[in-house]
Formats: sequence, C-alpha cells, structure tokens
Amino acid sequence: MSTTTPRSGRALWALSAVRLKLFFREPGSMFWTFGFPLLVTVALGVAFRNQGQAKSPVAIVAGEGAERIRAALAAKPGLLARVVDAAEATRELRTGEAVLAIEAGAAPAPGAAPPLVFRYDPSRPEALATRRLADDVLQERAGRRDLVVTRDETAVTRGGRYVDWLVPGLLGLQLLNGAMWGAAFNIVNARQRKLLKRLAATPMRRGHYLLSYRVSGLVFVPLQVLVLFAFARVTFGVVIQGSALAVVGLAFLGSWAFAGLGLLCAARAQNSETANGLINLVTLPMMVFSGVFFSASRFPAVLQPVIRALPLSAFNEALRHVVNDGASIFSQGVPIAILVAWTVVTSVLAVRLFRWV
Repeated sequence: MSTTTPRSGRALWALSAVRLKLFFREPGSMFWTFGFPLLVTVALGVAFRNQGQAKSPVAIVAGEGAERIRAALAAKPGLLARVVDAAEATRELRTGEAVLAIEAGAAPAPGAAPPLVFRYDPSRPEALATRRLADDVLQERAGRRDLVVTRDETAVTRGGRYVDWLVPGLLGLQLLNGAMWGAAFNIVNARQRKLLKRLAATPMRRGHYLLSYRVSGLVFVPLQVLVLFAFARVTFGVVIQGSALAVVGLAFLGSWAFAGLGLLCAARAQNSETANGLINLVTLPMMVFSGVFFSASRFPAVLQPVIRALPLSAFNEALRHVVNDGASIFSQGVPIAILVAWTVVTSVLAVRLFRWV
C-alpha cells in the first residue's frame, strides 16, 4: 500500500480556507480588523476638525482700565478675553484655563498710563505667542503705527488637513495589528494546544503552513482599504489624490512585510504570554515612532535614520505621498525597498527558525 503526498497547491489553499473560516468565527477579530480603525478615525477626526481660528483664553484682572483692555482684545479673532478677579486669574493660569493674565500696575506718576503686567507660563507653547499677540493689539490701540502693512490669509489645501494625514497612518496601524495578531497569536495558540505537534507528523511543509496565514490575510487587504477610505470620504471628505491601485499595492506590500514580523515572533514562542510580549515589543515602538498619530520629525535628528528604516514608517511615508500628494508609486523607491527588505529577511528567518513544537 502506497501513500501519496498531497499536491502543494491543494494543501496551501485548503489551509488558507481554514484560516478564513476561523477568522469569521471570531467577532473580536472582525472588530479589531475593521471596527477599531473606524472608531479611531471618528475620534481623532472630530478632535482635530477644522473649527476656524483657535482662540487663546486671556484673563484680565479686574481694576481700572480692565474693561478697556478686554474690549481691545475682544476685537482680535485669536483672543478670548474675560475680566476676572485676581484670585480667579491665578487659578485659571494654574489650571490652564487661561494662557495669559493681564493686570494694570500702579501708575509711575500722576496722569501717566499704568504699565501692564503680563503673567504666563513660558513652558506652555501657546503662552508666548498669546502674550505677543495681546501686546501688539494693545500697542496698536495706544497709537503705535507699523511701517510695514501686512494682512493675514488662511487656507487649508486639499490633503493638508490633519485627518487627511491621519487616515494613511491608521491604515498602516490596522494592517500591522492584523498581520501581527492574526499570524503570531494563532500559531502560538495552536502550538500551546498541541495542534502543531499533530501537523508535524504530516507531509506538510513549514513554509506552506506559514504561507497559508499570509494568503488568508491578504484576502482582507483590499476590503480594509476600501472600508477605511470610504468611511473617511463620507465622514470627513478624505480623497485619494493619487492612484487607488497604488494604494492597494502598497497595502499588499505593507501587510506582507508586517506579517513577516508576526511569523518571526511565532517561530519559537511556546505560550500566549510570550507571544503577547513579543508582539507588543514589536508593535508599540512603531506606534510611537513611526508617525501614526503625530509626525516622527518631533524626535531627535540622531534617531531619524533608525525611524525611517522601520517598516511602518516606510509604509506611512509612501502611502501619504500617494494619498495626499498624488505622487506616483514609482517615486517611492526608498520606502518600497525598505518594505521589500523587511519582507524577505523576516520571511526567510521565520521559516528557518520555525518549530512545530
């Protein structure tokens, strides 16, 4: 009696179909793959929506001339001035309810204008700017004349809003979490339940087993892109300036690169606690450094080469250029090369290091 080895293609597709069925049986997986990014989009999109010019609160200490100061500052769109007593002004400065307090001091001589005292916390980024704005308004009201005539113009270009910048980063975070948790956690869970030990007795190849997680995961990538950008278009008017096919192509590449990290984390981990630690060790630094919620340029220059070499940083950089700037995918050679390098290295290491038990 002879036994035959199943065709490689048939085994791979059968394993991939199993992964898809297991995914749909887990409501939590559906939520973290599709629901959570939409909730984050709504929360941050509303928090940073365009609300016109922001107004800095100014507390004016009650006293002689306080109402005149308030009226002068009230005419400036960027200032929100209120007259309060000295104790209330001190409290508002301490709690951050006001970024600047103004009090008229004692006149140096009879009939002279009293000096103005500006109180503020220099550690607050907006405090110094508010102080300068208030001083300019009051100096102009007192008769100062500027030699250079200026005017303010404000404009928000398409693709230049915070929510436009945010959505590509959320897609990267969505693909990262889906690839990492969908592959690493499930593999380690199967190893912990002794299921991999049974598979080791079959003619299944390690590469096919690991690849099945990627094939099943890639099925959802176009759907993830469609759901997130359609939702962002309807709710906040986010528009893809470049090629939609380029966005999907980058999403496929990014998901594959992230999955290599997930498979590498699962190669030897023996229990879910170890897997959770490894996944968090990989994902949390990238969530902070790779510019998902704020620009990575905030970090010191010495860290920038390392940050740009991270796969999530490369994905976010390329996707934002395509989505917001309308750039061609062929102009993103450096970030694409970084993603390809991560894909190849992590995939090869994962297959070599993987153990059934």
